[in-house]
Amino acid sequence: MADAPSPAQVVAALQRFGRERERLRAALARTLGVAGADLDALAYLENEGPMSQRDLGDRLLLTSGAITTLVDRLARAGWVRRHPHPHDRRSVLVALTEEGEREVHPVLAAFDRALGDAARALPAAARADALRLLAAVGDAAADAVRSLPATDGRAARRAPVALS
Repeated sequence: MADAPSPAQVVAALQRFGRERERLRAALARTLGVAGADLDALAYLENEGPMSQRDLGDRLLLTSGAITTLVDRLARAGWVRRHPHPHDRRSVLVALTEEGEREVHPVLAAFDRALGDAARALPAAARADALRLLAAVGDAAADAVRSLPATDGRAARRAPVALS
């Protein structure tokens, strides 16, 4: 039996996946002719359904002004629409339009199919281990985001931070 992978090998594989996913994200955005944040917004709306502009901005870590500009841009392109929230008169939901679904779904579905194929190729016990690992990694990433200080971006340009 082969030696079990070391934690460092697992981390290296996760980092490689992250880099390749970012490359794929850039290629998908280019395919659709949108910016990366636009693609992320479209993916959230496709995967999670309609949501408030504020919730979408929170997921993308965008200010209210930036998310308004992004949604305006996607609405002008005909990919999203705003409509009143059914239970909150003060809130507006953002949703994919039929055109948005028609154009976005095939681009995002190819990656989802590839992930599904890879997951199905794993034995059941390995899927359980992979699920636990990915949940822990996802939680760690979310915790890291929450622990970062809020900034307007200027501080980051003045004092770069070394990542380890």
